[in-house]
Amino acid sequence: MKLVAVTACPTGIAHTYMAAEALEQAAKDAGHQISVETQGAAGAVPLTAAQIADADAVIFAVDVEVRGRDRFAGKPTVEAPVKKAISGSVELLARAEEAIRQAGPAGAPAAAPATGGADGAPAPVNAPSGGGSSAARFGTHLRQWMMTGVSYMIPFVAAGGILIALAFMFGGAEVAMKVNGGVFQGHTYPGVTDLSKLIDQAGYAGVLFKIGSTAFSMLVPVLAGFIAYAMADRQGLVPGIVSGLLASAIGAGFLGGLVGGLLAGALVLGLTRYKPPRAIAGIMPVVVIPLVSTLIMGVLMLVVIGEPIAAAQRGLTDWLGSLTGTNAILLGALLGLMMAFDLGGPVNKVAYTFGVGSLASGELKVMAAVMAAGMVPPIAMALSTVVRPRLFNDGERKAGEAAWLLGASFITEGAIPFAAADPLRVLPSLMAGSATTGALSMAFGATSRAPHGGLWVIGLIGRPGLYLLAIVAGVLVAAACVIGAKQLGRGGVTDRAEDEAPAAAAAAAAETDGAPAAGPAVSHEALVS
Repeated sequence: MKLVAVTACPTGIAHTYMAAEALEQAAKDAGHQISVETQGAAGAVPLTAAQIADADAVIFAVDVEVRGRDRFAGKPTVEAPVKKAISGSVELLARAEEAIRQAGPAGAPAAAPATGGADGAPAPVNAPSGGGSSAARFGTHLRQWMMTGVSYMIPFVAAGGILIALAFMFGGAEVAMKVNGGVFQGHTYPGVTDLSKLIDQAGYAGVLFKIGSTAFSMLVPVLAGFIAYAMADRQGLVPGIVSGLLASAIGAGFLGGLVGGLLAGALVLGLTRYKPPRAIAGIMPVVVIPLVSTLIMGVLMLVVIGEPIAAAQRGLTDWLGSLTGTNAILLGALLGLMMAFDLGGPVNKVAYTFGVGSLASGELKVMAAVMAAGMVPPIAMALSTVVRPRLFNDGERKAGEAAWLLGASFITEGAIPFAAADPLRVLPSLMAGSATTGALSMAFGATSRAPHGGLWVIGLIGRPGLYLLAIVAGVLVAAACVIGAKQLGRGGVTDRAEDEAPAAAAAAAAETDGAPAAGPAVSHEALVS
């Protein structure tokens, strides 16, 4: 087969490129040709028109909306979450082959059999894996729309949040009051905007804070704008961003931006279906649709939905601030479970976004728990490969070497190679370790002013000694669980492979000499299973 594929994950860092590599390797092993477009954080090199035209089928391994999807119109299409390409690339190639077969010589997309659909009916080829019902398709698209918004928001989080944290580290807690105006420990500071006054009053830490807070203030508008963009393309950007700005202005925060972005995208989709008279058709995309959609969304945000969402946001912030004792520990454990559940997938991003929202509201303990719990899985797997290397194959041991740095940098995806190879043993073990760390971080009252950075921003962590203790405890729990689970019953793949290697070698030698084999041959597939 000649195939083209697109891979994309919310952050555009790890899953995007790991999925591309897995698809390329699986296609090479099967004798197929494949060209992959990685729509990641490093930018994308688009597939050429010739590559798309020559392709027999298209594979979308994505958790966000595909940019330029219309380029692939008319091609048999298979769509699945990005993690499916990492752990099940062979299955995706088989689905692509089936899609080509059903499309027939005309090349028109046809329905492929569902794999686990709730209603038992065939699923469209371009429907995501897991069923073809309308509810399932809508649920998948809803997740992709929201993850698109999150993926564009994360760079603002990293840049703005870390600059703010550095400003606090160099200028103290009063730097925000000096820049924005307010009262701190009995001293009154007027707000400043002029650069020279800013430096005189708040120093260069004030400059860092001003830049960082400006970038951080764009989180909600960018989230809302690119949710609408994912739904309605460029025409959704203006009403989406304006909805996010209004959500920030009235205190509706992330919840307001989320709802505003979805409503703006839906509104623009509805407006684009209207067939205007030819006289005004040319100005619809650049004047009429932005004007009408922005006006309607502005009224909705200010008059109808903004204040109730703002009240809910204030209630959530107050609830977080009131958590103490057992409740705080349980919240930390839940966030830890979510961070390790899919290792950078949608559930992980929900927990991370919750932490960022709490940080933006001034609640610093939640962000600390989220970041600590997210560091545990890669470090735990790296430690496991050092303590019991015989339980892991060569590829996993090499991945363990890289996982040290990935974990220290708060890149949870560093544990994916291990989870993909043995999910039933690895994932529950990592969840146990991350839950331990999240619970301990909340119990210790550790705080984080940085939304990212891992151990490299330890200077921005409150109670750093206890914070590191929470991470170490979670790593030890996860590593012990992984080693115990792999040893339970049958032992590790490499243990069994090495034990049986002499017998297999003897059998091969005997067959070479023309003698009967001394024992049964053991296939690689049997060893892995």
